[in-house]
Amino acid sequence: MWEWSASTAHTIHFIFEWLAILTGVQVYRLIKKRRGQARITEGTSFAVALGCILGAAVGNKLMFLLEMPFLWSQQGWLALLQGQSIVGGLLGGLLGVEIAKKIVGVTNSTGDDFILPLMVGTIVGRIGCFLAGLHDGTFGNPTSLPWGIDFGDGLPRHPTQLYDILWVSATGLLLWHYRQPLSRVSGLSFKLYLAAYLLWRLLVDGIKPVPYAYPLGLSGIQWACIIALGLYLPFLVKNLQQLQQHSRTIASHQEIT
Repeated sequence: MWEWSASTAHTIHFIFEWLAILTGVQVYRLIKKRRGQARITEGTSFAVALGCILGAAVGNKLMFLLEMPFLWSQQGWLALLQGQSIVGGLLGGLLGVEIAKKIVGVTNSTGDDFILPLMVGTIVGRIGCFLAGLHDGTFGNPTSLPWGIDFGDGLPRHPTQLYDILWVSATGLLLWHYRQPLSRVSGLSFKLYLAAYLLWRLLVDGIKPVPYAYPLGLSGIQWACIIALGLYLPFLVKNLQQLQQHSRTIASHQEIT
């Protein structure tokens, strides 16, 4: 399809990477403004946003090194200048937000406001991954399916970057469709979004080349998804039970009236 030089591909990826970050921040700012809430540069909103950004920055680098641990032994600290990981960014951002909330005393859920910024950022970033081709490392295994794409090595491959865009968009549309009942439990929509994306990455990374195989032949990202889902699903189940109880309460009130 195309064959960029390594430097050109990395430049393309770098541009879209920063476009993804800046676009996501801007969307988050507009959401806060529309709701009449404090600007992200003021009060606790700034602490939460800062915790998200710093946590995501650390998380995506650590996850990248977990995915390709051999780079650390080969390049040392220079390995930190390479690569990103959406899964690492999500998990690191989540942890960063929770730490920031503890520090400034925020007790309410803030996750739902991050869904649209995350969606937009992921879509923009994946466009950059797609355009960067083979040099990005996010392409899929060879396939005989009619939509396979040759990124420059003569083999039609799964365009997993585009799969990611479709999955994120479909998840977002479903959450938007059910936004009214889901809004009865604060933070539930974000938990569903995160769990859905982690499950998706666990599955779709199975049709990608594995740069470094961990137990069961899984990649570092797949194992991170398994562990994160194991830790996170109990909170999701608890919120779903709260929603169910809330729905029963509403139904009983309607029967009485």
